[in-house]
Parts: sequence; C-alpha cells; structure tokens
Amino acid sequence: MSYDALRHFADSWGLLTMAILFLALVTWPFRKGARRHNEEAATMIFKEDDHG
Repeated sequence: MSYDALRHFADSWGLLTMAILFLALVTWPFRKGARRHNEEAATMIFKEDDHG
C-alpha cells in the first residue's frame, strides 16, 4: 500500500470511524438505564470501607 493510498483511506474512512467512535463515547453515559451506575460512581468515594 502506497503512502498516497494510505493517506486517502485515513482522510475518508479514518475520519468517519473516529467521528462515529466519538459520538458513541459521548452518548454512552446518557443511555437509558445508566443513571444508577452514574450515581453509584459519583458517590463511591463517600462510602465507608468495612474491609480492614
């Protein structure tokens, strides 16, 4: 694969792949049913540790 072909692939499909991945990662915390997990993660540092 030549440099020009690789560059063309990265400019087209690489950009599209990164845009889709970005949108998926941005919308992941807002999916249905994620509120409980988000609240648990946000308050995790305030829970008492009974081990040790």
